[in-house]
Amino acid sequence: MSSLRVSSLSDALGYAFVDQGLLRTALTHRSFGVPNNERLEFIGDGVLNCVIAVALFKQYTDLPEGDLSRLRASLVRQDALFRIAQSIGIGSQLRLGEGEVRSGGASRPSILADALEAIIGAIYLDGGFSAAQAVIGNLYRPLMDELQSGKSEKDPKTRLQEWLQGKRKPLPKYVLVETSGAAHAQCFEVACEISNPSLRTIGSGTSRRIAEQAAADAALKALNA
Repeated sequence: MSSLRVSSLSDALGYAFVDQGLLRTALTHRSFGVPNNERLEFIGDGVLNCVIAVALFKQYTDLPEGDLSRLRASLVRQDALFRIAQSIGIGSQLRLGEGEVRSGGASRPSILADALEAIIGAIYLDGGFSAAQAVIGNLYRPLMDELQSGKSEKDPKTRLQEWLQGKRKPLPKYVLVETSGAAHAQCFEVACEISNPSLRTIGSGTSRRIAEQAAADAALKALNA
């Protein structure tokens, strides 16, 4: 990992690592070897959930626990993590095994989402909770703004369906393209097919539901909806 690439990612994160080895590990997929980012992902998931919970608690002072949990779930799910990971260019910096490189792992939503969680975990270990909280706050600002406007409370499939219905267009079809990987770590690829306008997008994830959401999100982006 070159110093130029490290600097670019540090700028996007708004954080400079003291221990560059933590960042290197966070960007290493298990297909590349050991050590990899799975343990850091575990930490990052916990830190992210805590930070988002606190942010929502402070922002929505009148919401009950159930509504806060729903909002948190919308912000920490794979779709949201994938969007953020794409926006800061994590895919181009991942260390992947040859098989994952050939199969497009650098753009796979599940891999990018996991890497972002691992980076959050690495920041927590490198700089503490306050540093991780600051980075998450900066990265999540656009999504939090969307949440306030009501846009992100609906998942991509729902938003795509409503967009098409509003224009009196046929609803999309979701077709399973491929299932790969071992039984305990399967990857699903699903196509979202729209007849009018003619459009076909692909999404992937660790479940068919997640893959469908990723495909719908790609379609929304293509339609600029």
